[in-house]
Amino acid sequence: MSSRWYPIYQRGNPQLRVFLPNFWMKLVRPEEAQPPNVVTFSVSTEMTIHDVRSYLEKIYKLPVIDVRTRIALGETRRDQTYGYVTKKDDVKYAYVTLPKTEEFNFPELFEKKAEIKEKEEKSMDESKNGFRKFLDRNKKRPGTPGWYSI
Repeated sequence: MSSRWYPIYQRGNPQLRVFLPNFWMKLVRPEEAQPPNVVTFSVSTEMTIHDVRSYLEKIYKLPVIDVRTRIALGETRRDQTYGYVTKKDDVKYAYVTLPKTEEFNFPELFEKKAEIKEKEEKSMDESKNGFRKFLDRNKKRPGTPGWYSI
């Protein structure tokens, strides 16, 4: 399924036409706990189970045992001022089961190094101590703005 328009008949050499599908897959962190050999993808709503299977097997050479899909309805909400209803797009999820020997762990993309964590904790403690000193200094003057003591 493609949203690109191609002419039905083309004079000359029709072999020059290339049909490109509008398929995409995005790896998603699962909401519930799943077995280690199950991977969750957010896929294009036009993709079928067979498309997902062939996509993973042909392009990424993954051994796929089973594919299950579900469509999650988009969130609907009513505008407070005008009263019209808006709805976000529906999302299709594909749950791909790999062989029992395969194991997939979602990658940790944003790991912080220990040195960076220590620096951040140190600066946070310093700012907390400064705020405590400011509160202690202004305890005896309730209702007075903080800039008054500058």
